[in-house]
Order: sequence, then structure tokens, then C-alpha cells
Amino acid sequence: PEVKKFAAWDYVVFAALFLVCASIGVFFAVKERKKKTSKEFLVGGKQMTCGPIAFSLTSSFMSAVTVLGTPSEVYRYGASFVLFFLSYALVIVFTAELFLPVFYRSGITSTYEYLELRFNKIVRLAATLIYILQTILYTGIVVYAPSLALNQVTGFDLWGSVVATGIVCTFYCTLGGLKAVVWTDAFQMIVMVAGFMTVLIRGTTLNGGSTKVWREAYEGSRLNIFDFDVDPLRRHTFWTIVIGGTFTWLGLYGVNQSTIQRCISCKSEKHAKLALYLNLLGLWTVLVCAVFCGLVMYSHYKSCDPWTAAFISAPDQLMPYFVMDIFSSMPGVPGLFVACAFSGTLSTVAASINALATVTFEDLVKKGFPNLSEKMSTWISKGLCILYGVLCTSMAAAASLLGGVVQASLSIHGMCGGPMLGLFTLGIVFPCANWKGAIGGLLAGTTLAFWVGTGSFIYPASPTKSIPLQLSTLNCTLANGTEVMTTAAPTAAPNRPLLADTWYSLSYLYFSAIGCLGCAITGLLISFVTGPNKGEDIPPVLIKPVCNPFCFWSERLKAFLWCGVQHDSQEVDFDKNLHKVMENKTGTEDTFKNNISKENKRQFPGYNPKEKSYTN
Repeated sequence: PEVKKFAAWDYVVFAALFLVCASIGVFFAVKERKKKTSKEFLVGGKQMTCGPIAFSLTSSFMSAVTVLGTPSEVYRYGASFVLFFLSYALVIVFTAELFLPVFYRSGITSTYEYLELRFNKIVRLAATLIYILQTILYTGIVVYAPSLALNQVTGFDLWGSVVATGIVCTFYCTLGGLKAVVWTDAFQMIVMVAGFMTVLIRGTTLNGGSTKVWREAYEGSRLNIFDFDVDPLRRHTFWTIVIGGTFTWLGLYGVNQSTIQRCISCKSEKHAKLALYLNLLGLWTVLVCAVFCGLVMYSHYKSCDPWTAAFISAPDQLMPYFVMDIFSSMPGVPGLFVACAFSGTLSTVAASINALATVTFEDLVKKGFPNLSEKMSTWISKGLCILYGVLCTSMAAAASLLGGVVQASLSIHGMCGGPMLGLFTLGIVFPCANWKGAIGGLLAGTTLAFWVGTGSFIYPASPTKSIPLQLSTLNCTLANGTEVMTTAAPTAAPNRPLLADTWYSLSYLYFSAIGCLGCAITGLLISFVTGPNKGEDIPPVLIKPVCNPFCFWSERLKAFLWCGVQHDSQEVDFDKNLHKVMENKTGTEDTFKNNISKENKRQFPGYNPKEKSYTN
């Protein structure tokens, strides 16, 4: 069938939504110009409540990758993706109970500041570089995904739309003040759910109601969700998704600058936790919508699969193709859908470029050239925005080689986020870890994760482990009248190295676990060899006593497991302790010490340990 292209109405809807998003950005950029301190600018003066933050968190992690990738994933591999339900829940609990309290109470604005307080500058620098790498790689995929969709439904040139997205986002970011992000996010979240809902309702009615869709999915074995095979080479089983998925998303949630920054901007720790738990509901909603869309799509195309019939060039174009197909008689709706995919991108990409520019400026440029003039600083920041815009857009070219967008984006988060998760776990859970261990562990974890990740991109797993389920092209009437070739399993190339069918074939969801465990174990070993940290020297606020719930019966055991960190004298000696550490840190320049004491004077007098929040 000839696929309908965009009608005039679609362009109107698309442009309108695009303009609303952009204008929110411009409006805030103009309005917030007069904001005084960078502190207020970065964390909203610690006055945010949990609602908008929860919205913002959900929508920025549900970019075009989710909208386009998840349904086609379910369509090809079955609904086991819905098990992420469990991993999201575990991730939010860990983030809210383990990582967030430490970050919130130590009064920092950047998660990397924590690394400097707990270890030293070198560790902070290493972590910053890995973060920059991760964000550039991921942003490339986020730019590429919607351009792929747009190319499918409108016939826009693929690379044309990649470049256009890049330019729009860079312009949007260079404008300044991306604190519009939170509001744009809330708007996009609504558009996204609306988009999913229209597709679901229309698709279900066209295919004869939900019971029929369900039955057909069952007959096509799309509902074999609980697969308890422990083989780590299988792509999606219960264990890979629940264990591997938890590690992958923890690296993305628990220690990621963008999440933590939003949570820290809440007015109390309670609000920050509430925001995370509310955001869990949002994640679940989007996940369930996406999975159902995949099932409806399967029911619609079960006897004629557009991908094997070569109507579309990549599996991630299934969703836009489906939308154009079912809404061909309703002009304007496809425009809404593409706008929905695109608005997700705009926010993610613009926020990434902004974060990259900020991190580079604060952690690299300022350390190198401490006495820059204001004007010079502004120009450097803008230059950085443009530089990163160009880099991210060129990464999109690489993204086209990485296979499906869901797998590519989660692999990248696993490869970079895993070692970071290991590093923060070392700092927060193990008082004995020292800075040599932290650096060694980070290097080891990153090496392991990149080794297995790069290997799996070069030598993809044998098709037996990641078998897409049966798709048929029986009733296809082809445009050019040729017969459809059924896809045969590709014969394995003879010159695969030894590791290709074991180590490189690991499920992509385990990359994060490998990086994290590699980092933590190596870090602890190196720390013990080079002489572990003494617990007395570490301010208790930088450590989370994980053992407390498990040793409630014995105070002595508890104190023993604290490794000498004085958790019981927390409220009293906090200030003194943090200062002692800052003075012990070699090479800490005075400005930093003064900052810390200024921060403490400003924050800790108002800190109310009973409520765990700052009294306003």
C-alpha cells in the first residue's frame, strides 16, 4: 500500500505544537534574565514542590526513544518489555532511600561535587569526563530517532531533518535560561500521553476491540512474558529485565546529574521523595501505553508485516507508519503524533546541551582559567553550546549504525552509567574506600563495560539468542509486484573471535551491572591494598549507613559495621567535621573552602533534623 504523506493540516498541527514548545522556552528565557544567583538559577532556590518535578522527571526520560522504540520492540519481540514495571519500582526505591538523602543533606548542587567532598578533585574530573561522553552519545540517538520517524511519514530527507533538529535545539539552548525545561516537560508529557491514547483507541476499534487484539497477540505468542531462563546471553528474560534493567536505570536515575538536580530543587527531602514516587506512576503509565500500542500494531499487521515487506527501512519506523496508516482519513492526527515524538526530543536535547555546556564550563574551563571576565564567560558558554550542538548532531550519524533505538540508548547508558553507579556506591556505602580505589575502580568498570559493549556492536549476538518472533507477509500486495523474500537466519561469519559467542553476546541490559560491579569490587580491593580510609575522618552526612535496618538488634554490631563513621553524633559535629575534611584535602584551594563554609552557614543553621528539611 502506498503510504499517505503529511496533508496540509498535519503540517499546521505539527508547526503549532512545535511553536508552543519553543515559545515556552523563549518566554522563560526573557522572563528569567534578571535572576541573580547561579544557585537560584540552577536549583530554583530550593522552593519547588513535588508535582511539577515529578512530571518533568517522567517526560525527560520518556523521549522519542520510548514513543518510537518500545512499541516496535513489543511488536517484534513480544510483551516481555512490560517487566520493566518491576525494575522501575526497584530503581525509584533505591534512588529515594539510598542516594537522594545523601545528596540532599550534604547541600550540593552537582552530584560531582559530592565526589570531590568524599574523595578528591581527580575523581570529580574523571567522572565529569565520562558524563560528557555519555551525554553526547545518548543525545545523538535522541536526535536520530524522531528524524527517522519524520523521514518515514513526511518524506523529509533523513539527514536534512537530523541537521534541522540539531540546529533548532542548539538555537533554543544558546538563547539562555533553560529553566523553562520543567514547564515544557509538563506540556510534553500531556501531549505524549494524548498521542498514545488516540493511537490506542483508534487502533483497537479498527482491529475489532480489545479482546480480539489480546487473543491475536496470544496466538502470535506475543504474551510469553515470564521467561525464567537464567541464560545471560538471552536478550530479554525475566532476570535480564529485572536485574539488568534495574542496574541500567539506576545509573540513569540514582546518580545522574539531571535527576538529582531536579530532586535537590524541592523544598524538603519529603517533597523530593514524593516527587520520585509520583514519577514512578508516570513511568508506569507510559510503559503500559507503549506496550499496548505494540500489541495493537501486531494485531493490525499480523498477516502483512511492513518491515519484512520493505515498506519501511528500519523497525523503528513501524509506529509512524502505523499512525499514517490508521489515521489516513483524519488529517491533523499524524501531525499531532510526530509533534509528540519531536517535542520529547527538543526537551531532552536542549537540556543535554545545556547540561554539557554548564558542566564543561564549571568543571573544566573555570578550573583552568579562574579569572575570566563576565563577558568572556558568557561568550565561552555560548560557544560551548554551539560546539556540543554540532557534536551531538554528528553523533546521530553514528546512531544510525547501532540497530534499534531502544537497545542503542540503553546500551550506552549501561556502558557509561554502570561505572558511575559503582563509583557513587563506593562513596556512599563503603566508608573504607579511598580515592585511589575510586579512580582504579572507575577505570576498571569503564574498561569492562566498553569492552563488552563495543564487542557486541561489532559482533552482534547470534540470532538464536535474540530471535524476533514470527512475522508474516502473506497478504501483502507489494507496490512493485515482486515477491517478498522471507528473512532467513543470516549465516554466521566464519571469522568470529573466540569471545564473540560468549562475552560479546551478553544481553545489552547487563552492561551496566558489569560496569557497576567491576568498579565497586576493583575499588574495594585497591582501597584495602593502599590502606583504607579511616571512618573518623569522613563527615557522617556523606555516608548512608545501609546496615542499620539489618542490625537493629545489636548496637555493637551496628557500630562495628559503620567502620568508625560517627553516625550517632551527626547533628552536633556536622559543621566541624566537614571543615576538618576540607582542610585535610590536599590542594583544595581557599575559594572552595570558603564556599563550603558559606554554604554551611547559609544552610545548616536552618536545617531541622527532625523534619529532615530546611525551615523556611
